[in-house]
Amino acid sequence: MERVPVYIHAQDPISEAGVCSALRPRPELRVVRSEDIGEARVALVVVDSVDEEAVRVMRAVQRQGPSRVVLVASTLDDGGLVAAVEAGVIGLVRRSEATPERLARVIERAAGGEGSVPSDLLGRLLTQVGSLQRQVLVPRGLTFSGLAAREVEVLRLVADGYDTAEISSKLGYSERTVKTVLHDVNSRLQLRNRCHAVAYAVREGLI
Repeated sequence: MERVPVYIHAQDPISEAGVCSALRPRPELRVVRSEDIGEARVALVVVDSVDEEAVRVMRAVQRQGPSRVVLVASTLDDGGLVAAVEAGVIGLVRRSEATPERLARVIERAAGGEGSVPSDLLGRLLTQVGSLQRQVLVPRGLTFSGLAAREVEVLRLVADGYDTAEISSKLGYSERTVKTVLHDVNSRLQLRNRCHAVAYAVREGLI
């Protein structure tokens, strides 16, 4: 069995030593030292709460090697939950539930690209995402894809083979507006041309 290399960081040395001692005997894990962080596939970060310092640590750890982060936190309010996800966390564990067995299981899943979030926290996260969409994105005509509804409409018609004049006629926009929409999409997403824009939208499941 391949052992998952994991780097452990805690806000205080006693907690870090304790977690390292608990996980070193696990046959499925290999705890790596800070000087070997580049070898780690997963970083386990232990914090009291998700504040600016915790977010800074999670991002700094990812820059040094491990692409996946599992977070152990004593408290997680709604803001901290969203901040953790924005910082790239793939697994969440409450400190009160962080047994060696549970941590090993979540770390293994993270190494395989699978997320692990307690069901009640997942419900809270989905509520926050829904609130973000209703309060921030929808009033601006945006979606989580980063495309506005009319941008998606235009790209769908481009994908169906319509030219600028035909798109203008179908949607009731001026040709100038259609060209502006496509230019904005290409510039914002750093796409080369219409074909590239359509390929991107198809690949991302937007059309």
